[in-house]
Amino acid sequence: QVQVMESGGGSVQAGGSLRLSCAPSGYIVRNHCMGWFRQTPGLEREGVARINTARDYTYYTNSVKGRFTISTDNAKNTVYLQMNSLKPEDTAMYYCAAVWCDSWRQFYNYWGQGTQVTVSS
Repeated sequence: QVQVMESGGGSVQAGGSLRLSCAPSGYIVRNHCMGWFRQTPGLEREGVARINTARDYTYYTNSVKGRFTISTDNAKNTVYLQMNSLKPEDTAMYYCAAVWCDSWRQFYNYWGQGTQVTVSS
């Protein structure tokens, strides 16, 4: 059974940093491409960052390039999102998911509870 637990969110001031963690169960991170997404009320969920560990390839949406870094720890079966220089517009609920490589499409039809990030100006 696929499940995902996101953690690490919180409230920070603009310019601050947070590191989000994602620990899936039911599948192995190193065998999948993984993505981080975010959603604010009333808007569609958007892809933020994804990683293809097998090809050592990462992709970021333009709004977070140079500020966010996605990585994995295969020993812990965990995916991270290091977020630096946070801006108020980064405020959202953040989710992680296995994705089809080179795509934002979910590999498994499952979303975790997410972790809330709030950035104040």
